[in-house]
Amino acid sequence: MKLILASQSPRRRDLLQQIGYSFEVRLKPIEEIYPPEIPVEDVPVYLAKLKAAAFKGDIAPDEVLISSDTIVLLEGKVLGKPRDRADAIQILKALSGKMHQVISGVCLTSNHSQHCFSEVTNVHFRVLTEQEITYYVDEYSPYDKAGAYAIQEYIGMIGITRIEGCYYNVMGLPMSRLHRALSEFNLC
Repeated sequence: MKLILASQSPRRRDLLQQIGYSFEVRLKPIEEIYPPEIPVEDVPVYLAKLKAAAFKGDIAPDEVLISSDTIVLLEGKVLGKPRDRADAIQILKALSGKMHQVISGVCLTSNHSQHCFSEVTNVHFRVLTEQEITYYVDEYSPYDKAGAYAIQEYIGMIGITRIEGCYYNVMGLPMSRLHRALSEFNLC
């Protein structure tokens, strides 16, 4: 079976490469909109299914598509990717000194089946200074990241005091759970 990654995320590509998977990247544009009535913890799987649905009829019999979406949830509210510098600063100020959840939804889709799951990681930030936040926003690229940060970059290194759950989930792909799910497809 061939793996197809339906994601433009460089972090997801790096994680799959680091574990040794061979895969091809295929992209189809979708509008990442979800119904307001669904529970927020179900949003990542809903969006991962939406991304997979865009490939309906385009998956060969020997292919398995990996689609995924990650959200940051703070006090019941989804924090998306920042629109601009001011929004990135505001998001990081909101996360400062608090625990939030990172939830990834993953769908494995073939011609004959689909298996979807989600993974939750609790992330605890210490209180961040204004200087730390602005340095990160100005020196790194928080704009393509849910919650305006990457755990493996400066702000994660100096600000995160504890995580409960999968580290790689915070990067955008829960690798251990993904590996087990792919094993069920007899792909690894």
